[in-house]
Amino acid sequence: MAKPTTAGQRRIIAGADPVTGRLRGTEAQLAALVRLRLAFRHPRPPHAYFLTPAGHRVREEPVEAVPETAPVEVPSGVFTPRTGTEQEPPGEDGPARAREVRSAWLGIVEMRRMTNPGGDRTIPCAWERTHRVRAVAIALEAAGRVPAGPGREGYRVVDTAQPDAVEVGEASAEGTRACGAVLERAGWLVSEHGDARTGRRYVLVSPRRA
Repeated sequence: MAKPTTAGQRRIIAGADPVTGRLRGTEAQLAALVRLRLAFRHPRPPHAYFLTPAGHRVREEPVEAVPETAPVEVPSGVFTPRTGTEQEPPGEDGPARAREVRSAWLGIVEMRRMTNPGGDRTIPCAWERTHRVRAVAIALEAAGRVPAGPGREGYRVVDTAQPDAVEVGEASAEGTRACGAVLERAGWLVSEHGDARTGRRYVLVSPRRA
């Protein structure tokens, strides 16, 4: 379980730049957030500190006024993208889940800016290329697509034998094409295919390169 943050640390997180997630504070304060995995230090000068996806999630949580010495609990657990292949029913689709998904997507966009050449936010970054199923699922859910589940139709994201591609599909051809359009806007290469035996339509998705 994650260690609790202090009220002072929560104020530093809340004061991060709303677009880039850049943090301001003393070296000791920022190093402490790095140890909590809520921030990272950019390897290039001026070696600024930025929120990680977990830090973005903490910033999204409502915080009540507390004394400086009182600990504030960091939400437990790790964000899990929904691929539509889960055997168990998904959790609640309420405001808390929406905040988690939004923070995860913002974290990906920030990783693109920090790690892609020229800060290019329009193409997948190295993390997305090595976590394709998770990255594609986050992009779909962040755009409002619904994952499949027990008794519910929606998208499914599965890995393929191709080294760079994942497969995405919905029960209807229209839904599948809508998923493909979402992923194209998110910087992925998409090609539509069909299964001659079943007539099922699906898209193959791979990371676009500059």
